[in-house]
Amino acid sequence: MSMKVVLFAVGCSALSFACSAQSSGDETQEIVDNLVQAGFPANDIQVVNGKVYTGRDAEVSLEASREMLEPTGSEEQYRTNNLVATNITNICVNGAAFTGKFSTALNNAITNYNNQGLRWHMTRTSGSTTGCSATITAHLTTGSGGVSGFPSGGRPFNAINIGSDLNSATFPTSTVTHVITHELGHTVGFRHSDFFNRSISCGGAAQNEGDGGVGAILIAGTPSGAQVGGSIMNSCFRTQETGKFTASDVTALQALY
Repeated sequence: MSMKVVLFAVGCSALSFACSAQSSGDETQEIVDNLVQAGFPANDIQVVNGKVYTGRDAEVSLEASREMLEPTGSEEQYRTNNLVATNITNICVNGAAFTGKFSTALNNAITNYNNQGLRWHMTRTSGSTTGCSATITAHLTTGSGGVSGFPSGGRPFNAINIGSDLNSATFPTSTVTHVITHELGHTVGFRHSDFFNRSISCGGAAQNEGDGGVGAILIAGTPSGAQVGGSIMNSCFRTQETGKFTASDVTALQALY
């Protein structure tokens, strides 16, 4: 994962956050950023022929730099003030616009939620609303990220927008699954897990999304920190993702629903 990120909006409206991919370029910058975040002085970090060293002679790999940011219990989850009400039992997802990789990824994302035994179920449709307590429509849009919104009036947000550039071979189906699962997470009330410091997953300067007018409440049973790869709800994603919930994601879902 490179820390050269595609910039994205953090507040298109009070109910809309966009989530973008990181490019697949050189991993060097991420290693440097991880070392700085882990507490190494910037003047003690050197880059020589694409390799990163500390103390002039200790090469640091990408994996090792990530491990430096993994204290015990660092995964976390935050939610909005509004959640999906108890009368919502079948959330239909209209996937008529999705074909090929996007169709497969949408099915996988829906399965991610249905495998958790939550008090609501997700059902893919092609537009029918029969038997639906609420409907989310999946759209293709420009770019390589996603945009959705948060619940209102006890109902999930009614749309997810997924970037058509994710059809590139750069992004495997598992990564597209990650993006769709992430955007569906927003629709049922999940904030970015690193909302308080987007640089954790996006790189660059620290940026706090703040309350955003929708709340940022720590979910019981999940610690308050954040780490790269620690949650499917991180602000930015890597070009290679598993498309699966982490343990803290599951804890958060079970706590809320």
